[in-house]
Amino acid sequence: MKNIAILGSTGSIGTQTLDIVAANPDLFNVSVLTANNNWELLAQQAREFNPKAVVISNRLHYDALKDALKDTGILILSDLKDLDFSDSTLDIDLVLTALVGYSGVLPTINAIKAKKTIALANKETLVVAGEIVTTLAKANDVKILPVDSEHSAIFQCLVGENRNKMKKILLTASGGPFRTWSQNDMKTIRVEDALKHPNWSMGAKVTIDSASMMNKGFEMIEARWLFDCAPSDIEILVHPQSIVHSMVEFVDGSVKAQLGVPDMHIPIQYALGYPERLSSPEFHLDWSKLHQLTFEQPDLIKFPLLSLAFSAIEKGGNMPCILNAANEIAVNAFLNRYIDFTEMPRMVEDIMTKVDFIKNPSLDDLIETNKISRQLAKDWIETH
Repeated sequence: MKNIAILGSTGSIGTQTLDIVAANPDLFNVSVLTANNNWELLAQQAREFNPKAVVISNRLHYDALKDALKDTGILILSDLKDLDFSDSTLDIDLVLTALVGYSGVLPTINAIKAKKTIALANKETLVVAGEIVTTLAKANDVKILPVDSEHSAIFQCLVGENRNKMKKILLTASGGPFRTWSQNDMKTIRVEDALKHPNWSMGAKVTIDSASMMNKGFEMIEARWLFDCAPSDIEILVHPQSIVHSMVEFVDGSVKAQLGVPDMHIPIQYALGYPERLSSPEFHLDWSKLHQLTFEQPDLIKFPLLSLAFSAIEKGGNMPCILNAANEIAVNAFLNRYIDFTEMPRMVEDIMTKVDFIKNPSLDDLIETNKISRQLAKDWIETH
């Protein structure tokens, strides 16, 4: 029996994780659930799974949640900072981090310090603080199990390879909804267009990042840290069918790939059950319908944010943190129709030139970098 804390239980990854928990009551128990705003769904989840504690990060909803759960005996907190992962009464074995964006960084670090296994669905944690997080995980002998489908695929390809040398990671991308759009058509993109992902069902922020291919840039940075390789050893391939979730090429020329239907239940289940594979009757490929698997190079002219991600990790230091902060503000501004889709990369690139570069940042440096970058990004929106 694994006792799980789910950070971001009301989001897409969180709700799918609870599907798996519900289907395997003899294997998993929920210790902690957290949410930001959706207190009503959090209350429903708490009644169904009976965790020892819940956290609602938006304090405006604390009283409503407390009233909704007043007869349960569940500990109710209003700040993730108050969640003590090392508290023996919570009995946490694994922390699944499914928070959106930068908000996942500090809770993940706190869980690592408490020596909890991490199932990582928050790629921004490694984008912002990859070196700090991976060094801390090694020092505390903590496993980081990837939940993103691409990183789960790479992880699975490497299982059993031991000392066999990897030559290259082949990181696949669907290409999003605008893969076949012309450069001129990109200027007409609406929010509704960008939220229509051809293959995956995800939250709004990740869906927009996928449409701009920034998501693939973040995944490249995450892979750099998870698998201890150089950015130059990661090749991105656009694979519109989203069946091959990623591949690994070895020094002898052999290539291993992980294939599956495009459904996040599969990589979530693999991370929760690792090192065992859990039985799943629902998520199986129909090979009679797989007539073609294609691959192509990404268009860096149409998707400049992908180039900016490579530039950020090559420079290193606090530059990926700047990239992430500016992008989060840009995505929010686009979703709220303050800027156009094609203005997002312009804004991000501009902010990357304005924030002071720190070669070897501490965690405090990154926290300050995030704060400054966000403010500059907000100022940019107001003046353009």
